[in-house]
Amino acid sequence: MSDIIEKALQFKKDHSTRFLDELITFVSIPSISTDISVKPDMHRAAEWVAGQLQNLGLSRVRVMPTAGHPVVFGESLEAGKDKPVVLVYGHYDVQPAEPLGLWHTPPFEPTQSGENLFGRGASDMKGQVVACLKAIESLSISGNLPVNVKFFIEGEEEIGSPNLSAFILENKELLASDFALNPDAGMLNPDLPTITYGLRGLAYFEVRVSGPTQDLHSGLFGGAVHNPAQVLCELIAGMHDQQGRVTLPGFYNRVRALDPKERAELTRLPIGEDFYLKQTGVPALFGEQGYTSLERVGGRPTLEVNGMSSGYTGEGQKTVLPARAFAKISMRLVPDQVPEEVYQQLISYMKENAPKTIKWEVIKMASSRASITDRNHPAVVTLTRAMEDTWGVKPVFKREGGSVPVVGQLYDILGIDSVLTGFGLPDDNLHAPNEKLHLPTFYRGIEALIRFFGYL
Repeated sequence: MSDIIEKALQFKKDHSTRFLDELITFVSIPSISTDISVKPDMHRAAEWVAGQLQNLGLSRVRVMPTAGHPVVFGESLEAGKDKPVVLVYGHYDVQPAEPLGLWHTPPFEPTQSGENLFGRGASDMKGQVVACLKAIESLSISGNLPVNVKFFIEGEEEIGSPNLSAFILENKELLASDFALNPDAGMLNPDLPTITYGLRGLAYFEVRVSGPTQDLHSGLFGGAVHNPAQVLCELIAGMHDQQGRVTLPGFYNRVRALDPKERAELTRLPIGEDFYLKQTGVPALFGEQGYTSLERVGGRPTLEVNGMSSGYTGEGQKTVLPARAFAKISMRLVPDQVPEEVYQQLISYMKENAPKTIKWEVIKMASSRASITDRNHPAVVTLTRAMEDTWGVKPVFKREGGSVPVVGQLYDILGIDSVLTGFGLPDDNLHAPNEKLHLPTFYRGIEALIRFFGYL
């Protein structure tokens, strides 16, 4: 097996320029899943991925329709029934590039500058998908792959994967695997490989408050009619207490505590309070008392206001008492919390605190459960070894504050755990102008994946 891995590593070294050229081609496709005007480009990106799988000699390569954008599938099961089956997950869609004026180079004309490749999707996550493809290609030169693989690449991750659960349910046999490899995470810095073992879930709502049937003159009716904008602000303000804890009834009933051993492991991460101050530019940090910012982000639940609107918001003045107000509210959930229960907790809060002078409703918009993977899982142990052999240092383990719905879906529907890693960096400007991929880390990532698949 070591001979196969060495040949693969040499192949990767000899073909690195071509690998980069193919990544540039992929990033050039404006596969923006939220923009219906570029739907042909979504299909073009899916076909590009399918072409890569066909070039690798995979079987059953398909561009499979969903109610939205298609899923790309391909497999190689020639390693034998005694070898594990790895489901490689990824997505080919990207975020919109706006505001375009803040980009230094055109977002869909990938540009190399120094050690970085700039372009929308270069890091999130076309670079990660290509790293997996090229690791498999490098291993395939010696004949049959040393492990069974299935590629499962979707096109709706950036809009919340609305059709993914139905697709997995309809294709359980096709996707059946021993575990999933999900490279949609990242590293803390170029010299510190990272494995993400925990993800927070998500519960997303819109809270709507209404009063009069139409906007009113604030001079004629102000003082006689309860202002929906004021009511909404007061309701939101009451959703946290002075200690930064969420006040929804029963919100913490299912929250799994961080045990002392895990908290000690998290201290190995080079992420202190200064990191958050530098990354955000805020004058001071805020959060639930009794926890570090790292613990709050990865291991504690939150409630955040993502947007609010009411009344007149144009230039100048218009003295109205608005008829309606609404807020977008997201909650990041930790293991054992259930999105439906959190919804009921929000309803209970509104019933207890909303005044009788207004009407209100809560709209469910999206949800996913939190996930956590055992750090002693054989695949995690194997990836740890592969990363240490590539970087020369042991990887660190971290919880991620964000949510990846597919991880929970794969566990709930297929019964498989996900191993999360990735080779993006904190300063890659994900979802922002001037997104980039650090190419030395990208190439190291391919080497680590070669070893990972080979060691399996």
